[in-house]
Order: sequence, then C-alpha cells, then structure tokens
Amino acid sequence: MKLEKLKPKKSLGQNFLKDEAVLDRIIKAANLSKEDVVVEIGPGHGALTEKLAQVCGKVIAIEIDERLVEVLHTKLVDNQNIEIIAGDILKINLPELIIEHGLDKTGYKVVANLPYYITSPIIRLLLETKYPPTEMVVMVQKEVAERIVAKKGAMSILAVSVQYYAKAEFLFTVFKESFEPMPKVDSAIIRITQNIEHETITKEATKKFFRIVKSGFSAKRKTLINNLSNGLQLEKKLVEEKLVSLGFSPNTRAQELGVEDWRKLAELF
Repeated sequence: MKLEKLKPKKSLGQNFLKDEAVLDRIIKAANLSKEDVVVEIGPGHGALTEKLAQVCGKVIAIEIDERLVEVLHTKLVDNQNIEIIAGDILKINLPELIIEHGLDKTGYKVVANLPYYITSPIIRLLLETKYPPTEMVVMVQKEVAERIVAKKGAMSILAVSVQYYAKAEFLFTVFKESFEPMPKVDSAIIRITQNIEHETITKEATKKFFRIVKSGFSAKRKTLINNLSNGLQLEKKLVEEKLVSLGFSPNTRAQELGVEDWRKLAELF
C-alpha cells in the first residue's frame, strides 16, 4: 500500500510531521553521533526515521499500526541501520528488547513524535523502566510540555513525576500547521535527561515518595495540610507541625512545592 492512500487513524492520534525545517531542528537538538542507538516510538511515515538513520549508528523504530509497518519496510528497505518492530510500546517487554540489542550496556536515546493520547504513560514507562534512556528528545502537546517543565508555583503530578527522575527542558514550539492532518493544538519539543542519582534510590523510597505526592495533589483547591491529612489519615495538627518545621506556611498548596520539597516531606512522614 502507498503512503498517500493511507488515511491517518484518529484512534491512534496520528498526525504526521511534514515540515522539513522542524525535522532538521529535532535532529540537531538530539545531538547524535554514529555511536548512538536511537529508539523511535511511532515512526509514522518514516520522515524522522530516515533523518535519524543518517546521523546515528542504528534506529529501532516501534510502530503499532500494521499498515504503516508494511509501508515502512518497503520505504526503508535500503537503510541497513533501521530496524522496524511492530508492536505497542506500552505492551512490549521493553527491558527484554533493550537487553536483546545490548543497550543495557551501551545505553540508548529516544527521539520521537509521541502520540498525544498516550504521552504521559510512555514518558512514565521510559523513566521507570529497568534500563531508561540516557536522554529523550520528544514532541508532545505544547500544553503538556509546559506542565512537564513547570517550576514551583505551577507544579503538577506530571511535573513532579518527570522531574523526580530527570531534568526536563522546553526546547521549541512546533506549530500545528507543520502536521498532516493538522491537529487542533500546537506541539513542542522537550529534552528529558536522566538523573544518574535516581539509580541509587530504592523502590521502597520511590513508592513512599509518590504516595505522599498523590496525597498532596488529591484535591486541587485544598491546602497541602488538608490533602495530606486526608490522604495519609493523620491529624491535621501533626501535618501542620511537620510542614512548619520545613518552613512552609499552613496555607501552602501542592503546586508550590518542588521535587526536593517533596523528598523532604517523604522523609518526614
């Protein structure tokens, strides 16, 4: 089947990047060398895949749409350093795939235009997997990008979740006109760089950390004291004492805390 005859599937959130200038900016931002192996999620028509293959050692492209897998095999047949894997990134055994390709030893990067409807689960999977990428340069909805890189005062569970594991940077905006079909919103490219420190954090400490965070964000309009008291089933007075001991006022809300603040809270409780 030819590319032009393939209709994008709404159910898979398919919006294909057609702007050459944007593709080139993504490649430049990824800062790749022939030593790098790149995992691309949702290669679509293969426009980014081809450019990645020109600058890195190998591209492992994971595509859920079987129609596109067939087309990509035909289109990219001459590229010896591209491997196309048919599958759902959220369902395949990622650690097994990483080990199979020896990437647990060499490391790898992720460069991708992520499907809007599963952006957060994919990012979470990549950050929490046994062998996370050293770096991700990914395209997401602009609003999601802004939430991921948020600072104290505008934090969300998503921001805390990403920044607990990694450093997140907003690189540039990609306007909706750069896609076919054109989505309703603009996108953005972000860079997420793994924090080496998180390798030393135990599963138990991580579980405890996120239990506190989820409790803190449980009701958006309520204060941190109320949320933590309800979520952790503790007396409000005790919660207030602990917050005050860290220098927070009784009126503090969850969005005002950064990752380090949440770490201190997790240690206190």
